[in-house]
Amino acid sequence: MLEYFFRMAKIISVKNLVKRYHKAKFNAVDNISFYVNEGEFFAFLGPNGAGKTTTISILTTTLSKTSGTIAIGGHDIEKEHSNVRRSIGVIFQNPSLDRNLTAEENIRFHAILYGLYPFRPAFGLMPESYKKRVRILAEILDLEKNLFESIKTFSGGMKRKLEIVRSLMHKPKVLFLDEPTAGLDPTSRRNLWQYLNGVRKNEKTTIFLTTHYLDEAEDADHICIVDHGKIVNFGTPEKIKSDLIDEYLLTDADNREKLITELKSKHIPFKIEDHVKIDLKQRRVQHLLKTIDTELSFVQIHRPTLEDAYLEIVDNSD
Repeated sequence: MLEYFFRMAKIISVKNLVKRYHKAKFNAVDNISFYVNEGEFFAFLGPNGAGKTTTISILTTTLSKTSGTIAIGGHDIEKEHSNVRRSIGVIFQNPSLDRNLTAEENIRFHAILYGLYPFRPAFGLMPESYKKRVRILAEILDLEKNLFESIKTFSGGMKRKLEIVRSLMHKPKVLFLDEPTAGLDPTSRRNLWQYLNGVRKNEKTTIFLTTHYLDEAEDADHICIVDHGKIVNFGTPEKIKSDLIDEYLLTDADNREKLITELKSKHIPFKIEDHVKIDLKQRRVQHLLKTIDTELSFVQIHRPTLEDAYLEIVDNSD
């Protein structure tokens, strides 16, 4: 099946990727394969030490692989690494800004480094296309009033926004986000995601996310979970949740014994915990409740979250 995926026009194709560090007894990344469609929101999850950071470092050309095949934007990561770098934007977990420069200087030197524009010592000497792009992005992220200020005065949220502006200057096909909202207040976190969703929709930018905030991955198109260097689950959030965690109905009655007797007589599986727990499986809640004649004093539906499924996967892989 993977052969079929690699023949398709995927924005990221990873096949049999292996990374073993010098003198290590085990592979940090152990023969993993996955793909990412163009324009999709892809989440790459795993606990610390799972091989997640190593994989991302290889994909963003900052670390060499031991073996395997990787293509980003149709470019082989080993043979065409310069083209790959021009195709991607990266926001690292740890800020990579120069504190001695202004916000605009950080953007300008990044753009020059990527070969987008020739070097100019001042903003006023840069081409109009550069100025326009900077102003548009800065306005969207509410940084236009701070462009020419030293970033020493910036809050954590402002620095994250500046990194977003800088990483989007060359209109990357893929934006790698490594814990992008770490340290942000809830408002800045929400605003950042609103903007990223807009970029994805309007510019068809592919979002490749790693995060410890699992609620941020709930809306992903696909999720890949790694542990001990291997892929332990891959699919949509709904598929991952349904594969691992059952939906269930918590019920109770003033006359619990009557309820239990009825459930037994109707062959409805249940468990006694704090309440009477009924696995829903393929049952519809409305239909199930109609079959119960005992008057219920408590009803609550439990639907699994991505965090529930993630913890189940990680706990069972140890």
